[in-house]
Amino acid sequence: MRTTALGSQGLTVSRQGFGAMGMSAYYGTADEAESVATLNRAVDLGVTFIDTAEAYGPFENEKLIARALGARRAEIVLATKFATDFDQEGAARRLDGRPEHVRRAVERSLRHLGTDVIDLYYLHRVDPGVPIEDTVGAMAELVAAGKVRGIGLSEASAATIRRAHATHPLTAVQSELSLFSQDLLTNGVKDALDELGIGLVAFSPLGRGFLSGAIRSVDDLAPDDARRGLPRFSPENIAANLALVDKVRDLAAARGATAGQIALAWATAQGAVPIPGTKRRTYLEENAAADVIDLTPDELRALADAVPVEAVTGARDTPSGLAATGR
Repeated sequence: MRTTALGSQGLTVSRQGFGAMGMSAYYGTADEAESVATLNRAVDLGVTFIDTAEAYGPFENEKLIARALGARRAEIVLATKFATDFDQEGAARRLDGRPEHVRRAVERSLRHLGTDVIDLYYLHRVDPGVPIEDTVGAMAELVAAGKVRGIGLSEASAATIRRAHATHPLTAVQSELSLFSQDLLTNGVKDALDELGIGLVAFSPLGRGFLSGAIRSVDDLAPDDARRGLPRFSPENIAANLALVDKVRDLAAARGATAGQIALAWATAQGAVPIPGTKRRTYLEENAAADVIDLTPDELRALADAVPVEAVTGARDTPSGLAATGR
């Protein structure tokens, strides 16, 4: 796996990261043994940029990372996130960007991760009730104290990114980006990141699994899979969007690749570091192999023609989920 600079603040990461969320939350039953094996295989393959968050579980995903990779801490670049204030039992209280919560949250994440420093610490969602300067100012204190090496935001607006970066340089911004979700390429976010030298981390680069080609109907999702509640995964929208996935698959075949690998290569071509998630070594191997694919301008044009953004059916998130983005 090749490496790349993530932004201009000195952090180097694998060109493809690993999103660990689904191992502990939202995407069906967890399998501890397979999760541990998959995480270790990721590091073996050079996929060493590991992404988690306090909210995944809550707490359980950070603890899983510690159990699986604690002995390999020096080999990985570790990213986690905070935003919601949880009680000690994991019950959510409120979105909280106040400085005092920043200081409490980082101590809990450090403890759960079994480490004394977090390489990249994100504000998971912007608290509209707290000036971003206050939240980022407290995050900057963590950098000065040596508890965090770099800071970032997730799903923030271009205006908020600019204000935050003026308070303390951001290493990265994480947002949803895939062939099915391209808003940040046209809403000013990507332009702001490029101008300010901030890295872009793309979550759900496989369209929440859609672009892997493995989801052909709602029955392919576990009964407790949270995607069943997303508009894009309604039976009628799955049927409509499969026509687009099949076009990507046909283009991929010309490269001897899978639809998922081409989708990941597309995200990389946008200047992003994608962090696909999987719970199984099989899909990990497939995803990691996308690193060797560099799409040509002709192939990028063909993908744009095959998947026009206006043809994608169904919103990427629920109304409440979307309301928490772009602040």
